[in-house]
Amino acid sequence: MSLTAFVAPILPGKLDRWKQFASELDGPRRKEYEESRRREHLRERAFLQSTPQGDMVIVTLEGDDPAESFRRLVTHDDPFTRWFAQQVKEIHGLDLAQVINQPLPELWLDSESGAAQQRRAA
Repeated sequence: MSLTAFVAPILPGKLDRWKQFASELDGPRRKEYEESRRREHLRERAFLQSTPQGDMVIVTLEGDDPAESFRRLVTHDDPFTRWFAQQVKEIHGLDLAQVINQPLPELWLDSESGAAQQRRAA
């Protein structure tokens, strides 16, 4: 299993909308949400982080190849994926069609795997 994470700032004034979005994913849209992630063999977690610079969501993706799974996930053209992408755009100002063309964060430090040592050796 591999793990990646990224930060998605919440646009000013959109915190309540993000909380509603999260509640929908954990409530009436839970089945669709789970199925979309299961289809790509991807586990997703989201953490809300308030900072002096504003509210942010820290998203972790876990799977065999989370970057590739995420790319496939956001290119699906089903009603749930379209709804999800619209929420992300409204709340975070991120167009998922553009985000998939950006590299996901690079792991720099891992207390168990020595990622920094592996990177220096490359």
